[in-house]
Amino acid sequence: MNHPSVPTLLTIICFLLTAFCAGACTDKAYADFDFWLGEWKVTTPDGTTAGYNSIKKAFNNCVVTEHYQTKDGLYGTSLNIYDQTTGKWHQSWVDKTGLRLQLTGGVHDGAMILTGEATTKKGERVEHKISWTPQQNDSVIQHWEMRKVDTENWQTLFKGIYTLH
Repeated sequence: MNHPSVPTLLTIICFLLTAFCAGACTDKAYADFDFWLGEWKVTTPDGTTAGYNSIKKAFNNCVVTEHYQTKDGLYGTSLNIYDQTTGKWHQSWVDKTGLRLQLTGGVHDGAMILTGEATTKKGERVEHKISWTPQQNDSVIQHWEMRKVDTENWQTLFKGIYTLH
């Protein structure tokens, strides 16, 4: 019976430890959403406080987590991850009203833009588009739009300005 030599075993162990310790999420695309990381106060364009959002990296820096709460008590969370196999970002959003959004996309012209289809309570198919655009003053503008599938006109559901606090 042939056994691997000690140097061969050490080489294999070092390779496995290096791969394990380095993590699977080292591609630079995993940092595409890092501009959104932080503790944020969210206001509407007229300056009214809409809520607060905590954005952090988790799971070995592979996932961006979001925990949002409005001043009126609505709250929700999202998990965001870059998929190396598709080259796209994915967001799964859920909130206390039962809303679930599944969005996919990536960076376009400096903004993260994610889209996805859903069905309303009335059974209508709609498309959601949410963009996050970093600003030079370190704020982020989030623009959430919706339209009926196969129509041209987008309707703004929410526009928020994120400032670090």
